[in-house]
Amino acid sequence: MEVGKRKELILAAVVEHYISTGEPIGSKMLMQTLPISVSSATIRNEMSELSEMGLLEQPHTSAGRVPSQKGYRYYIDNLMNRDTLSDDEMFMMKNELERSMGSPDKLLEKAGEMLAKMTGCAALSTTPTDEGAVIKHIELVPVGTKIAMVVMMTSGGVIKNGICKTETEITRDMVDTFYDIVRECFIGKPVSDVGTVMIQTLVASLGMNALAMSPLFVVLADIANQALQAEIKLEGEQNLLHHREFGSDIYDMMQFFDEKDKLERAITDGENKGLQVIIGKENKYRQLENSSMIIARYNVGGHDGGAIGIIGPTRINYAKLIPSIEYLTDLVGKLLTDTLEDE
Repeated sequence: MEVGKRKELILAAVVEHYISTGEPIGSKMLMQTLPISVSSATIRNEMSELSEMGLLEQPHTSAGRVPSQKGYRYYIDNLMNRDTLSDDEMFMMKNELERSMGSPDKLLEKAGEMLAKMTGCAALSTTPTDEGAVIKHIELVPVGTKIAMVVMMTSGGVIKNGICKTETEITRDMVDTFYDIVRECFIGKPVSDVGTVMIQTLVASLGMNALAMSPLFVVLADIANQALQAEIKLEGEQNLLHHREFGSDIYDMMQFFDEKDKLERAITDGENKGLQVIIGKENKYRQLENSSMIIARYNVGGHDGGAIGIIGPTRINYAKLIPSIEYLTDLVGKLLTDTLEDE
């Protein structure tokens, strides 16, 4: 689409005014804000042409213009100047997240809480998932004479646990045998290899220990399967109730948030592994057609980890929020990587 320099200046001014105030702007007011000298009549003509191009909309006949979803897209891709985070802002985010180091789940929850508070939007994240992840650590924690907890950590930062009830008493020899088998058969192996066939083959080789040990490895297979499934976390969805732009659509959105499988697909679909800004009807689900999503990916130990982002109205401060989300996402990836390296 060919948009001249003057039209671009006018479009950028309309977008930034609307993001700031939520109100349409007319040619006379716009004339006072433009960095070039141009008449009100000329601005009016240019705004009319921008409307014909689908970049601006006129809510009412006598009112000024507001950006369309197409106008937001053009602005973000071609005109927007990103804000720069201050040292204080970066320090605050880093300091807050470092308090939650040690647990990937707690770290992501804290990141979501911070993002929801910073943006006034709904914040979401997916837990680390990596088809190439390997088992890094397995712990057996007896919590009764015949009850134990099996805990597993993967190279992608996922921690899962499950409770196991055994047929026989859990003895010191049994625990030692468990760890011998774990070191030989599980540590360093792909999480995806731990399935029913592997466990059946392993149990068949245990001989006299099969009855006592098999429940432990069945639980281990179950939590390995859980570790391969990304979980979605949602924080601050009540913030969306304060955005009048949604109107009655907010009820459909709230119901959509309960459909975690669809919400996860909305976040993770697409080949783009970097930052994505998805505006309005670019979203694949009807319930999100009046909203914008800003999603960024984080890496853990050099591998794709998960996603962090926000859902809000199309009228949000993209220039401010995009660098904030990018910085927070990079920080989460680094802290998760540091946590794993310290293990």
